[in-house]
Amino acid sequence: MLKLIQWQWEGYTEFHRSKLNLLMHIILVPGFICANLYLIFSLINGRYLLALLSLASMGLSIALQGLGHKQEAQPSIPFIGAINAVSRLLIEQWINFPRFVISGGWWRALQHAA
Repeated sequence: MLKLIQWQWEGYTEFHRSKLNLLMHIILVPGFICANLYLIFSLINGRYLLALLSLASMGLSIALQGLGHKQEAQPSIPFIGAINAVSRLLIEQWINFPRFVISGGWWRALQHAA
């Protein structure tokens, strides 16, 4: 897993240069994280309808981020299977995008975006 985190991080800036994509991510990634946490909370408390709504919110966030990535000059590297897709998406949402923001990379990319 550490190799996957590092691999994704090494090319992160290359795949996040579009102003629209950057702005979408700064809203959608926190939304995904909140929905992900609420999913866990809902399942623990037996609130299955809310869990389904959380899953739908997570799916919508990922779908919209996918549209944002279509704005990039450098297309994303295709997934090679379901496990790869889930792993990469969770790593981006929970680790690498927050790291991108905290490190100042998001702000620098936004300033240089066309």
